[in-house]
Amino acid sequence: MATTATKTKSKAKAEPEISWLDADKDYGLGILNGKLVCRNPKGKKLAAVPKWLKETELADQLLALCDWLAEHETECRHRVELWMLRSLPIPREAVESTWADPGWSGALRNMVVTPVDAKGKIDHEQTGLLRDVVSSKGIGIVDRDGETQWIKAAQILVPHPILIDGLEDLREIAVDMQFSQVVNQLFRTVFSATEEQQEFKRIMDFQGGRFEQLNFATSLCKRLGYPVRGGYACNRIWENEVPLEARYWVGDDYPEAETCTEELIFVDEDQVPQKISDVGPVTFSEGMLMASQIYAKRKVEKTEGETA
Repeated sequence: MATTATKTKSKAKAEPEISWLDADKDYGLGILNGKLVCRNPKGKKLAAVPKWLKETELADQLLALCDWLAEHETECRHRVELWMLRSLPIPREAVESTWADPGWSGALRNMVVTPVDAKGKIDHEQTGLLRDVVSSKGIGIVDRDGETQWIKAAQILVPHPILIDGLEDLREIAVDMQFSQVVNQLFRTVFSATEEQQEFKRIMDFQGGRFEQLNFATSLCKRLGYPVRGGYACNRIWENEVPLEARYWVGDDYPEAETCTEELIFVDEDQVPQKISDVGPVTFSEGMLMASQIYAKRKVEKTEGETA
């Protein structure tokens, strides 16, 4: 007789059920993990979809659905990341009504959340990892003690990691329980301004990052999601309803010309650089993250004796 552990393990490895649609020549087509799959007339799932079957009208429709699902998941992920960056309270009803959608639940599951009452008061004591949503119970979390709680507050907050109390405890729980996040929150790199930096209007920690061509730097910025305007990589952040833009100099010469990174500044809507002490912790951290990601890809000269 199989043990409980063996049964659990087998169940964990079971492949998700596929809803098959009848296709030509008694084949079946379906979608698995966002990709088109097929089975032969004997009911065996094939490793690849035959070319002739992929060119049928049904396959075209399912491939279009796959594209839509991928776009939807990306949109959900970006929206949840925006909630985190702005630390915006979300109505509990909104979370409950969208949880059945795999795009939304996938983006929200395992995110650190904090309850907020109808008056906007944050209850930091009930901060935890979002695991489930049940309308009759509320929002299920695993708290910092590893215990399950159900939140029935009017709203929940998806805080930026720089604002999370007990972040290390939640990181340990996530690792122990093998919780993963679609949106990087728990292990997102964070930066806090030093006392010395508080007095400045510009950060020079990431100056001197050399790129053989400006093209290389601007292409990198685009891949990372940072637009480049007037020679600066830009990241606009709303914090406490105040918009500021982090700007990191990457150069404005000819696209094929060599370039070096310079200052990181934070400007208001009037384009005025702000003193670091007046920049919010989330805005500062995200600006530093942008600069560090770009600087990390600079061209580094090998020292004598260093192997490739």
